[in-house]
Amino acid sequence: MGLTKQYLRYVASAVFGLIGSQKGNIVFVTLRGEKGRYVAVPACEHVFIWDLRKGEKILILQGLKQEVTCLCPSPDGLHLAVGYEDGCIRIFSLLSGEGNVTFNGHKAAITSLKYDQLGGRLASGSKDTDTIVWDVINESGLYRLKGHKDAITQALFLREKNLLVTSGKDTMVKWWDLDTQHCFKTMVGHRTEVWGLVLVSEDKRLITGASDSELRAWDIAYLQEVEDLEEPEPKKSKGSSPGIQDTHEPEDGNPETDETPEDRILTCRKAGSIMREGRDRVVNLAVDRTGRILACHGTDSVLEVFCILSKGEIQKKMDKKMKKARKKAKLNSSKGEEEDLEVNVEMTLQDEIQRVTNIKTSAKIKSFDLIHSPQGELKAVFLLQNNLVESYSLHPSTPAPQPVRTSRITIGGHRSDVRTLSFSSDNIAVLSAAADSVKIWNRATLQCIRTMTCEYALCSFFVPGDRQVVIGTKTGKLQLYDLASGNLLETIDAHDGALWSLSLSPDQRGFVTGGADKSVKFWDFELVKDENSTQKRLSVKQTRTLQLDEDVLCVSYSPNQKLLAVSLLDCTVKIFYVDTLKFFLSLYGHKLPVICMDISYDGALIATGSADRNVKIWGLDFGDCHKSLFAHDDSVMYLQFVPKSHLFFTAGKDHKIKQWDADKFEHIQTLEGHHQEIWCLAVSPNGDYVVSSSHDKSLRLWERTREPLILEEEREMQREAEYEESVAKEDQPV
Repeated sequence: MGLTKQYLRYVASAVFGLIGSQKGNIVFVTLRGEKGRYVAVPACEHVFIWDLRKGEKILILQGLKQEVTCLCPSPDGLHLAVGYEDGCIRIFSLLSGEGNVTFNGHKAAITSLKYDQLGGRLASGSKDTDTIVWDVINESGLYRLKGHKDAITQALFLREKNLLVTSGKDTMVKWWDLDTQHCFKTMVGHRTEVWGLVLVSEDKRLITGASDSELRAWDIAYLQEVEDLEEPEPKKSKGSSPGIQDTHEPEDGNPETDETPEDRILTCRKAGSIMREGRDRVVNLAVDRTGRILACHGTDSVLEVFCILSKGEIQKKMDKKMKKARKKAKLNSSKGEEEDLEVNVEMTLQDEIQRVTNIKTSAKIKSFDLIHSPQGELKAVFLLQNNLVESYSLHPSTPAPQPVRTSRITIGGHRSDVRTLSFSSDNIAVLSAAADSVKIWNRATLQCIRTMTCEYALCSFFVPGDRQVVIGTKTGKLQLYDLASGNLLETIDAHDGALWSLSLSPDQRGFVTGGADKSVKFWDFELVKDENSTQKRLSVKQTRTLQLDEDVLCVSYSPNQKLLAVSLLDCTVKIFYVDTLKFFLSLYGHKLPVICMDISYDGALIATGSADRNVKIWGLDFGDCHKSLFAHDDSVMYLQFVPKSHLFFTAGKDHKIKQWDADKFEHIQTLEGHHQEIWCLAVSPNGDYVVSSSHDKSLRLWERTREPLILEEEREMQREAEYEESVAKEDQPV
C-alpha cells in the first residue's frame, strides 16, 4: 500500500469578540455570595459569566455544538439551567462551572425555563409545543404536558398550589393541575400570541403581555378543593374547559369537554388592563424576586417599570381618595350628590399597579433581568442587540426616580459584524474591523489591546513592521492608524465607491487597492514630516491607476510581484503584468462574481471562490482550470492559502470553514462552530492559526495541532455523522 499524504488537524481553540449572543436571555447569578454583581449571558454555544463592576469575563460554562436559547438560575443561586437549540437542557454548577446534569426530552429549541419555589423541579417549554416538568434532584423527567398548538413562551409554578400555568404563541394561557397532569383551564382572552406571563400579589393576580399595547391583569380566586375529585380521563389535556366563560370570549372550534373540577380549584377573571407606551409586541415581561416591581419592553430600547402596591399602600391611597371625595361633596349642596360621589370612589387597576419610570438604553433591548438590593435599590441589567451589556439602578420609592447607568461592557466585542481580519507578521496580534471600530487583540490572551473608531471597514492589513494598520472603507477611503497611540494618522480618498480589496506588495514597499469605481490603484509607503512633531510619520502616495470596465471585487499580487489578479463584477478574473499593466490572461468559468481569491506562495496556482458556491483552481502560467470544486452550500465569502503550502481555507455563508488540497483537489477538513454566515478569515503567517468572524458576532480562533489527520478516517466519521442525523430526522414525529 502506497504512502498516504498526511495532514495536520486544526481544532477550535477559543471564542472571543462576543459579549452576548441574541438567542438567549441575560440573568443575574449569585457568585461568592454576592448578588447583583455577576450576570450570565448566552455566547453562541457557551455561557459567559461577566463581572459588571470590573467588566471582565470570569467564567465560561462550556457548551457543545448547539446555541444557547434560554437561561434560568436556581432559587438557591448555586446552579444555572441552560436550554439549547436542539432541545437539550444542562444544569451547571456555578461553583465548579461544570454541567453535571443533562435532560433530553424536547425535539426543538428551549424557549422557557423556570424553577419552582424550592428549586426541586424545573419546567421547560419548547418550540415543539410541549412543556416538561423535570425532577432536578433525581435527574429525571416527571411528566410531559401536551396541549398548546404553538411554541411555549413562558411556564410558571404557583407557590402554594401544585399548579403550573403556561402561555404560548397559540394565544392560549393554560392552567395545569400537576397532581393529575391535566389541563383544567384554558384562557382565551387574547387575540394574539401571549409573550409574557407573571404572577404577582402572592399568586392572586396573573399579568399577561401579548402582541398589542396592553398588559392584561387577571384576578385568581382559589376555591376550596373537595376531597373526592373525580379522576380525569387520560386524554383530557387538549380540551378547553367550562371556565373559559370567565373571559367572555368563547373559543371557536374548540371541542367542549365534560364537566371538570376546575371550578373547585380556581377561577380567573379579567381585572382590567394597563396600557403600555410601546405600540409593538411585548418581548419580555418580568417581576423582580420580591414581586413588587413589574417591567416589560417591546422591540425598542425602552424598559417600562411599574410598581405593584401592597394592601396597606392601596388602603392609604383609598383613604386619601375618600377624603378628597368628601371635601368635594361638601362643596355641593344636595346630599344625593354626596352619596353618589362616595360610591364612585372605586379602586382601579391603575391604583394598584403604578407606572414608576422608563429606562432608555443605548440600543434595542434583547433581554433584561431585575434584582432588588436590601437597601431598596432596583438594579436592571440589559443584553442589547448590538453585542453590549448595560446595567442601570434606580430607587423606586423616591417621588421621581431617575435611572442611572452603573456599568457597561463594551471592550470585549464589536457593535456590528466584523468584515475584515488580519494577522501581524509575528502571529501575535489580530486585527478585526467592523462598521464603526477597529480592534487589536492579543492572540495568546484574547484580550482587546486597542480600540480605534473607523468608518465602515471592508479590508485591512498590518503595515510591515506591525506598527501601523491600513483600513479600506465602504466609502472608498484609506485610513491609516498608529497602533502605539491608537491615533488615526491619515484618511485618504482613494476610490469613488466601496474599497473592496487590498493586497500588500511582496516587496512590502506598497500595496494595491480595488474599488467599485472600476479602478485598481497602486500605492507606495513614504515618510512625511509630521506637523505636530519633529519626527517623520508614515504616509502613502498613489503612483499608478489601472482603469477597467467593471467594478473590482478583489485584487491579489503574485509572490514574485510580476502579475496582478483582478476579480471583476462580470464573473471573470483578469490577470495583468504589474510593470506595464498589460493584459495577460482571463479566467472565466464562474457563473457568479468571484468574491475572493488567493495565489499560492510559489505563484503556480490561483484559487478563486465565487457566489456560485464553487471554488476553481487555475494554473497561473496558462490560465487553465485544473479543477472546479463544489465547496459550500452558499456563497464562498473568503479564501486564503496556508503559507508555504498548496493547502487553502475557504469560508462560506453556510456557517462552515473548509480546508482543501489544491494539488490533489481533496476536501481535507471542515471546521464547524459558527452559527451564522461567515464573513472573513485570516491565516497566520506561520500557518498555525486561523481566525474567523461571523454574523453571530463571534470571532473564533482555530489552532493547528500535531495530530495527523487521515482522510479515510475523516470520510468514515463524516458518513457516520450523516447517517445518525438522517436516523434522528426519521425518528422525529411530524
